[in-house]
Amino acid sequence: MQNAPKITVVAPDLDAIGSATRHLAVFVTGEGKLDKMGRRVNRVMKGALARFVESDVFGKMKEADSHTLSYPTGLDADGVVVIRLERRTKGALARKAGAAIGKALLQGDVWVLAGPMKGLDDVLQGASLRAYAFNDHKTGEDAASKRGDITVMTGSEVDADGIIAVTEGVWWTRDLVNEPSNVLTTTEFAKRLEGLEALGVKVEVLEEAELQELGMRTLLAVGEGSESPSKVVVMQWSGGGAEAPVALVGKGVVFDTGGISLKPAVGMEEMTMDMGGAGTVAGAMHTIAKRKAAANVVGLVGLVENMPDGRAQRPGDVVVSMKGDTVEVINTDAEGRLVLCDVLWYTQERFKPAAMIDLATLTGAIIIALGHENAGVFSNDDALSKAFLKAAEEEGEGAWRMPLAPAYDKLLKSRIADMKNIGGRPAGSVTAAQFLLRFVKDETPWIHLDIAGVASHSGETDLAPKGATGWGVRALNRLIADTYEV
Repeated sequence: MQNAPKITVVAPDLDAIGSATRHLAVFVTGEGKLDKMGRRVNRVMKGALARFVESDVFGKMKEADSHTLSYPTGLDADGVVVIRLERRTKGALARKAGAAIGKALLQGDVWVLAGPMKGLDDVLQGASLRAYAFNDHKTGEDAASKRGDITVMTGSEVDADGIIAVTEGVWWTRDLVNEPSNVLTTTEFAKRLEGLEALGVKVEVLEEAELQELGMRTLLAVGEGSESPSKVVVMQWSGGGAEAPVALVGKGVVFDTGGISLKPAVGMEEMTMDMGGAGTVAGAMHTIAKRKAAANVVGLVGLVENMPDGRAQRPGDVVVSMKGDTVEVINTDAEGRLVLCDVLWYTQERFKPAAMIDLATLTGAIIIALGHENAGVFSNDDALSKAFLKAAEEEGEGAWRMPLAPAYDKLLKSRIADMKNIGGRPAGSVTAAQFLLRFVKDETPWIHLDIAGVASHSGETDLAPKGATGWGVRALNRLIADTYEV
């Protein structure tokens, strides 16, 4: 796991500004106003900062945009990052403004010169999140990390520990999702999750023999064609007394070929990210434990690999779930729901959670519906859904509620079993959620998050480079903090 940038808060010292190396970050309002530290930077630069603020380039910048003045006269710094931001701006815009600082952090230390600013924590969170890079499998100069730390000159309080806890959780999710499947096997994944014990999380790894005894036959069927053993990892954070826990459940298909229903070769390499739900659960558990949340939270992930082999399950097979329902496997590439249904049932039987949220890169159909801007939110509980959507909005993580209705069940009817594992092309993401709903008890408030479109991006986003985004860690952490902490 990569370490987040350190955040050191110091009192404003105008005389020290000129000797800062690497990068300085200054904030300018839309009216071109400089605070006291900005004016000192301008003075040392012999008016160059003020001339830039008066230029057409600054005039065309929108709020949260930035521009770097390289090798500024009079300063030891390599560059001054000029960020257009109002003093009272917070939330998503403030985090976006901080992303420019994050990019500069990839080159070394940054001094953030922050006067009175309402959204300073958000700015620093954005900076920390964007300072991520995954270079574990590069060699030579590309492998060397130049990432620096943050020194904040401000008279305001900064929640450095909270910012770092969130950043480390998001970064760990990104690391896991970016990791190639020959490295992140089911065994290696479980081993990394055991590392959460250092933060006080109780971790259990359920092996195949125990899963067989428990009756998790749909989960085990998915991994029958792989040399990697299927596992379920249970993580427990007990910070909230005797209250029933909130349960987070993740799909952890470390690689998905589609099985016998083989995927097309083009783009199959991207299926290293099919464990994105499990990766998000891991990151959320890290953040929750790192900040010592006053809540009970359990995380459960089903770790499998879906491969074609002489032992692999076939289209037309019938498997029996832990619940006891029978499933006709029409398409072996609709494997995620077979993993989740057993883990969902086990979670409810063992923990009787106050709420249960599952996350999965489940369907391509959700990308057709929502693109890469929003995860699909399916829920049997309006209050829980509203609370999550509010948390996601506050964190700037796109989420959109999708429908559930009994009318979709007819698409899952099987001639020879209780249900099919797919319902055809119409409403593909909805029928997948409707399948999972059959394994949710009436008394359990539940959300299914289809994150296929948001777990990884082909280009950079505001807060992440190309690749894994870590979507969901921040929203889940905020939901726990706002709704379930005692």
